[in-house]
Amino acid sequence: MENNIEVKSSGIAVVLLQKSETGCKVLLLKRNSEVLRGAWCYIGGSIEQGEKAWQAALREIHEETGLEDVVLYTSNKFDQFYSPAENYIYLAPVFVGYVDEKHEVILNEEHSNFKWFSFEEAIETASLPGNDDVLRFIEKHFVQKDPSEYLLIGSKIHQFTNLERT
Repeated sequence: MENNIEVKSSGIAVVLLQKSETGCKVLLLKRNSEVLRGAWCYIGGSIEQGEKAWQAALREIHEETGLEDVVLYTSNKFDQFYSPAENYIYLAPVFVGYVDEKHEVILNEEHSNFKWFSFEEAIETASLPGNDDVLRFIEKHFVQKDPSEYLLIGSKIHQFTNLERT
């Protein structure tokens, strides 16, 4: 009899970035739902039937913030946690979205507040252990450096790579 811990991957996470003359800001949302009420988090949600993870990321961005014009990258980083009650490990691919500072955030009922933070502020404010690691990774690979075009969702390179795998 094996005692393996199941790994579930049925959701996504998105870190939204806004570049301005004063630097790069990170969007955090304050949860207003039963799960994680009051926690400051980046965007997260489930992948719906028939969706690819990146499609779920774009949908969740729009549902939670009203934002549509997003340049989206896969980050090659995963949000993760262990559920002691159900004995599983949850992994969610993290996406990075760049949005223009002139676009207005309109929250849905899942959140009570939002704020654009500096990376230092976001790392200190994010409520869940592990969010700080994700934010440091994003800052290093998507702010301090230009992200690789291979990670851009919708790029010709990305589309070609996906065609080869199907």
